[in-house]
Amino acid sequence: MKPAINKGEYFITGDIACAQGALAAGCRFFGGYPITPATEIAEHLSVKLPKVGGTFIQMEDEIAAMASVLGASWGGVKSMTATSGPGFSLMMENIGLGICTETPCVVVNVQRVGPSTGLPTQGAQGDMMQARWGSHGHYEIIALAPSSPQEIFYQTITAFNLSEKYRLPVLIMTDEMVGHMSEKVIIPDPKKIKNISRRRPKGRKDSFKLYEPGPDMVAPMPAAGEGYNIHVTGLTHDTRGYPIINVATHKQMMTRLIGKIRTNLDDIIQTESYRLDDAEIAIISYGISSRTSLAAVEEARKRGIKAGLLRLITVWPFPEDKIKQLAERVKGFVTVEINLGQIHQEVQRCVGGKVPAFLVGDFGGTIIPPERVLEVLEEAF
Repeated sequence: MKPAINKGEYFITGDIACAQGALAAGCRFFGGYPITPATEIAEHLSVKLPKVGGTFIQMEDEIAAMASVLGASWGGVKSMTATSGPGFSLMMENIGLGICTETPCVVVNVQRVGPSTGLPTQGAQGDMMQARWGSHGHYEIIALAPSSPQEIFYQTITAFNLSEKYRLPVLIMTDEMVGHMSEKVIIPDPKKIKNISRRRPKGRKDSFKLYEPGPDMVAPMPAAGEGYNIHVTGLTHDTRGYPIINVATHKQMMTRLIGKIRTNLDDIIQTESYRLDDAEIAIISYGISSRTSLAAVEEARKRGIKAGLLRLITVWPFPEDKIKQLAERVKGFVTVEINLGQIHQEVQRCVGGKVPAFLVGDFGGTIIPPERVLEVLEEAF
């Protein structure tokens, strides 16, 4: 059997780097449906997975694709899917099922312009709030936002590690620009890649409780067919997994689902700061928009404007403590994103009116140039 990945330097797109990252993370099942601009992820894995003992399956639609990913995960396999806006919408019900049943998996959304069919071949960042609240009910989610092909390789590994560690679907919110741009990607020796797998149960199989949490509020997870007494349902359930339809049980279940994320924020949230130590204006951005924001910071500094960048690597959970701390010392904020203010609303919430906060947004279909960011910096500050 061939190795999953071959170390070296490659000139590849973000979509291919994502697929390679999945293989490096130990992904051995992909269930999906073709959709621009994410299809290349599926195409690459359709060739590579069978060579490493994995399985690729094209389902009849995105609803079924997400269901297959959950089923594969309960079969004991690291699993993923990839899609774009319309498919992401269709997956939401089963993403909610994955959250409720605490099923580890990875969902990649290569964002394009919406709503509806929109501009299929052009990028945007318009699904960010859907990533947080797209399924019904209250829950916590983890969503990452890579800014380059190299980063999407590593973030795909990180997404699998987080999903396995905390037992939930993890989202990679990339965009058409990052997905389709070609850059140098360094794939390291597999021995240097740290992979995490779900905690396995121990002890008697007949008395095992599927959702009895450990110290970190995460329960061990067996695979179906191993002889453990398991029951998996989207209904409110107790620690055995059995449906118990009352408020007290629902409160207990939700406390675990939410608590395992909120009590581990320091482990989950990642950001990157650039020239923020002496900054008077904080630019908040992520994904492809953070690259043009970086150029805007450099030009602003040349013009005597003390700007700095806080790049959101983890968008959800939102790094609100970082924003609140910055609000105590900077003169203002500028959010740069290819939508009309989805993450900007979160920035405003965290700033709490202490200093001005401005948006550089767009309907989608184009990258926001540094000049537009500079215009706002000069006019507002």
